Amino acid sequence: MIKLWYQVKNYGILVKATVITNVWYEGGSRAMQELDITVKSLEQIKRRSKNNVEYWMARDLQKALTYDDWRNFQDVINKAKKACEGSGENIQNHFVESTKMVKIGSGASRVTIDYFLSRYACYLIAMNADSSKQVIATAQTYFAYQTRKQEVQDKLTEDEKRILLRNKVKNDNKKLASVAKEAGVRSNSFGIFQDAGYKGLYGGLGLKDIKQYKGLTKKDDLLDRSGRAELAANHFRITQTEQKLIRDKINAEQTAIDAHYEVGGEVRKAIERIGGTMPENLSPEPSIKILEKDRKKKSKQLPK
Repeated sequence: MIKLWYQVKNYGILVKATVITNVWYEGGSRAMQELDITVKSLEQIKRRSKNNVEYWMARDLQKALTYDDWRNFQDVINKAKKACEGSGENIQNHFVESTKMVKIGSGASRVTIDYFLSRYACYLIAMNADSSKQVIATAQTYFAYQTRKQEVQDKLTEDEKRILLRNKVKNDNKKLASVAKEAGVRSNSFGIFQDAGYKGLYGGLGLKDIKQYKGLTKKDDLLDRSGRAELAANHFRITQTEQKLIRDKINAEQTAIDAHYEVGGEVRKAIERIGGTMPENLSPEPSIKILEKDRKKKSKQLPK
């Protein structure tokens, strides 16, 4: 295992954690306690190698993410491994299979499979898990907001992670649009609904004002120019608004708009609570579209 952790360490996975615990809108302290429990459980199952490199075990993560069936969690791991390979990573640097014999009674035993997981592997697993579960959404935020203190990530890897998260945000935004429509938001009011979420998260700034504040052009897509921290904050806003609309059985347009604003505001409070940088003050990144074009161009230049 020493070889693995040396590889993972040199790839820039070792970082110091800064944890977000998000204030929830309904249920008060009880909901807050549930989120705190999730974050604490993710911290508690974290392990360290002899070289002081942190890692997680898949069986521990399975329980923390409330997957009862290992086979279902194995499917999530397989999706995460494909995403890892698709981003140009060596799977063995992040997912290392381990087997051990476990006694099952009457003197018999069976082989069980587990995995040593890097932080990036956990991030990919969280991103490919069922984000409708609040615990999964919290885990996504937890792994996305780990502050990189001890090592700087390889630039290409950072770009690939950003592309992955942007695609996740795009897909979940489509789900939110569908749920908002069912909640009574008319198509000609969807811009107002979206702006309400931005205003909650960005301290009263709508999309147009955010672009102006950041020095972006009208043609720029805000989320295409957002870094991972900003994307993660918006992703949490999107998934939790979707769940609130469903859970509260909202069926009035203005109520849905108000709910989106409220959720955005609570995510902002969470960032403020841990001393994070407000999203409007995060610098724009190179366009995702340009990164994807460069990636495709480079892939065509590879030898067949």
